[in-house]
Amino acid sequence: MWQKARLVERLVETESATTLVFEPETWDGHVAGQHADIRLTADDGYQAVRSYSLAAPLEGGRIAFTIQRVHGGESSTYLCDDLPVGAYAEVRGPVGGWFVWRGNETRPVLLLAGGSGIVPLQAMVRQRRALGSRVPFRLLYSVRTPEDVIYADELIRPPRGDDGVETVLLFTRETLAGSRRPPERIGLADLTAHGWPADFEPDCFICGPNGFVEAAAKLLIALGHDSHRIKTERFG
Repeated sequence: MWQKARLVERLVETESATTLVFEPETWDGHVAGQHADIRLTADDGYQAVRSYSLAAPLEGGRIAFTIQRVHGGESSTYLCDDLPVGAYAEVRGPVGGWFVWRGNETRPVLLLAGGSGIVPLQAMVRQRRALGSRVPFRLLYSVRTPEDVIYADELIRPPRGDDGVETVLLFTRETLAGSRRPPERIGLADLTAHGWPADFEPDCFICGPNGFVEAAAKLLIALGHDSHRIKTERFG
């Protein structure tokens, strides 16, 4: 069922990504990796519906989305730039039960993110932290430049409670000064150095653009990972 949700906070993450925190009328909770629909209605009755990943566990009755502004995208542009704090949208969800981490698993977790594909994967990291879980996580985040890193404060300087989460940033266009790794796409060397070995039987989650997801999944298969433990979510 659709329900009204008031925008209570807007956080600028990067030049093109913004986190929007909504307070829905009622929300029973969700699992990290799930998404929800947002519906916008214009004064003339025109409606636009878009689906976005939930960026964090439910906290204080509030839900969060991190939205990447798409060039020419009517909904993402309006949500990132124009919807004022205090205004209402409509939400429906949560949706999805496959690409999720529920928090009661014990296997190591490998997260591979490309661009804004970090959103549902960081939700898993945040849920782990909220639960006080000791399950070891490894996160590899492929992004164009240091300025494009979403959640930079958390990823570069992890908060307390993220012990056991190893994070590696992989830049494709421009890297940090002094970095030994040249700017390039994710490769076998990255997964060999920073991912879990296949014989650890980790649960693997990949999210990002189509090309990134296809390439990352093939790399994991080439390294011997069980395809049944590789879950993907893609866009574009």
